[in-house]
Amino acid sequence: MIDKSVATFDEAVADISEGARIHMGGFASPFNTPSYLIAALARNGARDLTIATTSASTGPENARNIANTLSEIVSWPSDYWEMGLIARQGQIRKLITSFPVGTGKVVWPFEERLNAGEAEVEVTGQGSLAERIRAARAGIAAFYTPVGPGTVVAEGKEIRDFEGVPHVLEQALHADFALVRAWKADRYGNLVFRGPKTFNETMAGAARVTIAEVDEIVPLGDLAPDAIHTPGVYVQRLVVRPSTPATSWQEPC
Repeated sequence: MIDKSVATFDEAVADISEGARIHMGGFASPFNTPSYLIAALARNGARDLTIATTSASTGPENARNIANTLSEIVSWPSDYWEMGLIARQGQIRKLITSFPVGTGKVVWPFEERLNAGEAEVEVTGQGSLAERIRAARAGIAAFYTPVGPGTVVAEGKEIRDFEGVPHVLEQALHADFALVRAWKADRYGNLVFRGPKTFNETMAGAARVTIAEVDEIVPLGDLAPDAIHTPGVYVQRLVVRPSTPATSWQEPC
């Protein structure tokens, strides 16, 4: 019987080791970020990670300040942990992202590591990042895009003209693990997302092992075939978020 559910988040990420390549889902929002998987990865402590994600994230303290600022508009969940936690712990060796640093006087944890020479960054546009990841899932080795020629993004890469327009060659971005957040799943690993699916859906299947953090696992047959966003063939592990929110990222679950 196929059952991809795993009992705990710590068990789900136990084999993520030093030097792993990780796709981190979410779109800088507490409602589509795999917070419990991030917390488990922080407890795991694996270092020298290469992570591809849309944003380096603000870090726990800055996130709380944002939550307080937006409290009259949106109810921010208390169990929200993001990439800044991993960066603050010095677990990231290289970050592939569109937004590596903050603006103004706000300094993100990854920016601190970058300034200290303890990490490196590869900056790429969001569209190119998404397509590099999608290409990995689709089995496409590389593709040409008109985004990037003449900028730092194109340094060291092949440039080719198509109809007089320069294009840069971008390679598929594979990973060992993809950590994503979904709403519902069945035990086969079929996923349904709620709200924006950005990067979570793109990353599922672009890594050797995709681990999905979900709100619930429903019986087989409850998910209508045309409602499934990501088929289970792309997902290897499922973990259900706790019904009672954890109060600290250090709390095993």
